[in-house]
Amino acid sequence: MKRRIILVVVFAVLAALIGGFGYFQFVIKPAMIKKIIASGTQPPATVSTETAKVETWLPKLPAIGTLRAVQGVEVSSEVGGIVTAINFDSGKFVKKGDLLVQLDDSVEQADLRSGQAQLKKAELELSRQRELLRRSNTAKTSFDAALAARDTAVATVDRTNALIAQKAIKAAFDGQLGIRNVDLGQYVSPGTAMVSLQRLTPIYVDFPMPEQTLTKLAIGQTVEVALDADPGHIFKGAIESIDSKVNQATRNVLVRARVDNTEARLLPGMFANVNVIAGKPEQVVTVPRTAVTYSLYGDSVFVVVEAPKPASEAAAQTAAKTEKSPAPELIVDRRFVRVGEARGDRVAILDGVKAGDNVVISGQIKLQPHARVRIDNSDLLKPPAKRPLE
Repeated sequence: MKRRIILVVVFAVLAALIGGFGYFQFVIKPAMIKKIIASGTQPPATVSTETAKVETWLPKLPAIGTLRAVQGVEVSSEVGGIVTAINFDSGKFVKKGDLLVQLDDSVEQADLRSGQAQLKKAELELSRQRELLRRSNTAKTSFDAALAARDTAVATVDRTNALIAQKAIKAAFDGQLGIRNVDLGQYVSPGTAMVSLQRLTPIYVDFPMPEQTLTKLAIGQTVEVALDADPGHIFKGAIESIDSKVNQATRNVLVRARVDNTEARLLPGMFANVNVIAGKPEQVVTVPRTAVTYSLYGDSVFVVVEAPKPASEAAAQTAAKTEKSPAPELIVDRRFVRVGEARGDRVAILDGVKAGDNVVISGQIKLQPHARVRIDNSDLLKPPAKRPLE
């Protein structure tokens, strides 16, 4: 009997607790929230702001390019042979015609001496036949045969000299050598790359541009080249040529610019960030990148404005001009914007924000349109010294 009474009491207590919790959760709490919202006592959100400003920007067309030598080859031989001499050091500057590598040409030198002896004999025979023909003591056919023998001997000597020249590998133009890839005594087959020869001054930068920019490109336009290998330095150049066709796979057109490289700081094959100067300076409204909220429905910016005041309160403040008016209440206005080019930590706003607007740059996640805010710029986010690659 006692156990049954205890169970009934415990059950009654539990039912009372559950009922009270449900009543608070579903009746009292919603009423409290509704009352707070209706009374406007919800605390304002703390945000950081910055004023949109007008800046002068040069119109630029960005691209990614690759540096290419004006003249660059892998020095190789037309014929095979044993390396008998190497007349250069890796990384040195050479002039056009400098002998770089000598292959064994002893057989060709012997053939040359034999050919020169045959040529001398043929010239003597031709001289005798010419004299006899002048005296009418020989037939014209004998003279023609001597002339043909002389010409054949000349061709043999010229051919041997050409073979000897092929085994003397020389620099085709002024330039800087790379790392040597051949050793003394090594047999090299035709086409074996022995060393790289590059002309570094000036240098080309090749970069693709979308077909939509063709009307903005012209020969002679200034380009700015920046390298990850040389941060902080901008190299100037000019467009030299534009390809005559558009790549069907990428819908891009290849553009080539020439850049002065007097200090030889640019090397072929380097990655380059290229900007084509495509017009005169323009005035644009800019805001920090963090001010823009990107979404599938459109890009937006929160602008801090003063909350509208009731007519009665406005009339009372007008009447009490001598008294010090309280600080105005601030709210945010969400504006959809059209975003333009981004440079560094700022982005151009083409439409939706005007110069002087106070835009929110941090704390947007907790904001809703017309939400009350409090501005605190004491701990602003600072952009990194070096931005990550985009």
